[in-house]
Amino acid sequence: MSSSPILGIVIPDSRIAREATELVRDNESDLLFHHSTRVYFWAALTGKRKRLVYDPELLYVAAMFHDLGLTARFRESQLRFEVDGANAARDFLRGHGIAEEDVGKVWAAIAFHSTPGIPEFMHPEAALLQVGAGMDVSGRSYEQFTDEERQAITAAFPREQNFKHDIIEAFYDGLKHRPDSTFGTFNDDFLAFKDPRFQRTDLCRVILDSPWAE
Repeated sequence: MSSSPILGIVIPDSRIAREATELVRDNESDLLFHHSTRVYFWAALTGKRKRLVYDPELLYVAAMFHDLGLTARFRESQLRFEVDGANAARDFLRGHGIAEEDVGKVWAAIAFHSTPGIPEFMHPEAALLQVGAGMDVSGRSYEQFTDEERQAITAAFPREQNFKHDIIEAFYDGLKHRPDSTFGTFNDDFLAFKDPRFQRTDLCRVILDSPWAE
């Protein structure tokens, strides 16, 4: 893991950051781990550009844990994968004696990182994590980064050759055993794309079939 500054951004050099790296590195594929690392840098660069006040250590932990819920560690879970990652980060931080207010920031940042329209109105750690994740997966906010920034981050932490297809596969693999958890999110797109048998939940039909009498 590179510790050299990239455009003034560094990975926090702390025990918590190192142990978070080790835990996630041991549980995630290279694809998800490298993605999570880039997410931190996209997020931190955004914070620098917008002059936001945030805790780099908390942001780094959030970035590291944000996709942990997609891994084999949670193959039996029926929760949203974001909640699994948030819970794991919460337990990790509590084990290091981090204040509950800061634990809550990381939990919320991870839990809401794939929910559009909410994190940008929350604390900076949540807002920045969503930007970083969206940038790396689908290129959201791509034009807000300069060529120099994009080249510097991808030079230090290259995107895999088949990243686009492999990240879809990783999401599908982490969600296929809990399809109901994707209701109300765009995560059902991964299931619909990979499995022609998948049927989305239709909220209008749920309402019409509800037990309420007219």
